[in-house]
Amino acid sequence: MAATTTTTYTPPSLPPLFTHTNPPPVLLFQGAEAHLYKTTFLTPETPAALKVRPTKAYRHEALDRRLTRQRVLHEARCLLRLVREGVRVPAVLSIDWEPSGGGGDQQQRPVGAWLLMEWIDGPAVRVVLERWEAWMKKSLSGFGQEDTAAIKEEEENRVKDLMVRIGQVVGSMHKAGIVHGDLTTSNLILRSPDLPSNQNPEQFFEMQNPKDIAESPSTTGDIYLIDFGLASSSTYDEDRAVDLYVLERAIGSTHPMTEGFFSHVLQGYSDSFKGAKSVLKKLEDVRMRGRKRSMLG
Repeated sequence: MAATTTTTYTPPSLPPLFTHTNPPPVLLFQGAEAHLYKTTFLTPETPAALKVRPTKAYRHEALDRRLTRQRVLHEARCLLRLVREGVRVPAVLSIDWEPSGGGGDQQQRPVGAWLLMEWIDGPAVRVVLERWEAWMKKSLSGFGQEDTAAIKEEEENRVKDLMVRIGQVVGSMHKAGIVHGDLTTSNLILRSPDLPSNQNPEQFFEMQNPKDIAESPSTTGDIYLIDFGLASSSTYDEDRAVDLYVLERAIGSTHPMTEGFFSHVLQGYSDSFKGAKSVLKKLEDVRMRGRKRSMLG
């Protein structure tokens, strides 16, 4: 039997500006299109988020350089527009792309392009809801029937309020003429005053062991939208409705205990966006198409 070999993935080199920072950048995510690091800006005490779009060895260098530059510029423009309109998103701190490396070997080619943004302290809403559901399942069984009903109502009201705030920030984004394109609870951050600023960044994005969850997580704070790599400028009700549908499906598939609270997202959306009525009508059409697609496989 032939022996199998495994290769360890090595992320691409960091942009030259970030190769000697102290502390060094910490890799948080590595996706197909980009790598996300936590780093610093100007001083070691000022955290920042660095999104690097590496080169693609399978693309012609000139095409790859043009596409990478266009995409990082488009994401930055979306963020700048939203910041101007007062939408809660990370501020753009710096942006750059590398010139031609003059060769087809990826090791000799430049980093690609990068975007440096404000670091938003706080957990992803996905993690907050996962911890909340784990706490509910673990803790409520230990109370009496009357206590359980009262605690359950109080806890659900906290999460419903969180859903309203999610809808409000999505509505403010659509009001500014931007659709997200990948609206999931992983791309919503809860910036809470109750959280320590020096918390390990990985804990913001990863679920704890349910046995270690001693109390219901905080749901107070402001909701921020992140990751605009698939965003676009649009004022079409169809595009806005698809954004909402993607969020609805994400909540339903990832957070079953909160699936019934999506109406509160739509309530917050309607409160912050005057054009919500026509978007919600279009959402019904999008839902119908989604159900037909599910039935047909």
